[in-house]
Amino acid sequence: MFESAAALVQEHAELEASMADPAIASDPDRLREVNQRYAALGPTVTAYRAWQVASDDLEAARELAAEDPTFAAEVPALEATVESSADTLRRLLVPRDPEDDRDVILEVKAGEGGDESALFAGDLLRMYLRYAERRGWRTEVLDETETDLGGYKDVQVAIRARGNPAPGEGPWARLKYEGGVHRVQRVPVTETQGRIHTSAAGVWVMPEVEDTPDVELHPNDLRIDVFRSSGPGGQSVNTTDSAVRITHLPTGTVVTCQNEKSQLQNREAAMRVLRSRLHQMAADAAAEANADLRASQVRTVDRSERVRTYNFPENRVSDHRTGFKAYNLDVVLGGELDPVVESAMTADEEARLEALGEGS
Repeated sequence: MFESAAALVQEHAELEASMADPAIASDPDRLREVNQRYAALGPTVTAYRAWQVASDDLEAARELAAEDPTFAAEVPALEATVESSADTLRRLLVPRDPEDDRDVILEVKAGEGGDESALFAGDLLRMYLRYAERRGWRTEVLDETETDLGGYKDVQVAIRARGNPAPGEGPWARLKYEGGVHRVQRVPVTETQGRIHTSAAGVWVMPEVEDTPDVELHPNDLRIDVFRSSGPGGQSVNTTDSAVRITHLPTGTVVTCQNEKSQLQNREAAMRVLRSRLHQMAADAAAEANADLRASQVRTVDRSERVRTYNFPENRVSDHRTGFKAYNLDVVLGGELDPVVESAMTADEEARLEALGEGS
């Protein structure tokens, strides 16, 4: 039934043995790779062994029940245990997103709605920063364009885990579902008649990558411009040309960073964002071409999709992809995002399980 799980158990044992190999122990990169794979396989190995034990117990109970009817009473409970352990193992065998352990770069951009949209973009940024803090992740604002009222026209933030997160607990594994259009319904601070307005902000989440094997960055493909940074209202915040704009000529992708006082720091930050954008563009194109992948993922490659509504008068948050609804918007905006995120993770897992069943 679970032949693939048996192969993973064998791989797990081989990895454990390899950790004692001096050649691997003396190579930090290889040792880190082995440790990560070993840790990733751990839950599957544990689940497989639990299923084996439950199956053996059930088989023994049935054999004993044939000779002594008093053992028959144990069979239903053991059957339930086998089914539960099999379901756990089945879920662990669903192919994982290979990017799940990566850190992310998250962008929030104001949409239609003027100042109110920019203020909402600021609310979303604070929500993600507080969520990251709750999960013990590190954050770094790479670039931001603020408005006079304290909102953001756009902002880019790097979110990184500390150490090696458990499978399914890394920034990309939990934040990849946030990409798309987030809509807000509330009375804007600029509204004098007390009317409820609807505006929106866009979120784009990308795995942060050190290199992009799917997209090569050649110096001749990059146009790098420098200019003077400016802040809200256009006032100069620097007296030197420290802001950097990098254009990837083959794709027309443009990244601007002006948050740091150093041109070199802004250039490094812009390159981080550019690498991640190009990597994600390649991944999105691959997903568009893969009908099975499109059908099995809640996360969409269409950044124009409306994913969530935040209704302030009703204190309600609604996820349009999963049907999740809760009346604790204030708590969610305060960083308690796990229930919303986990509704997307569960829906994605169910879709993957269904696709896996159809393909078997």
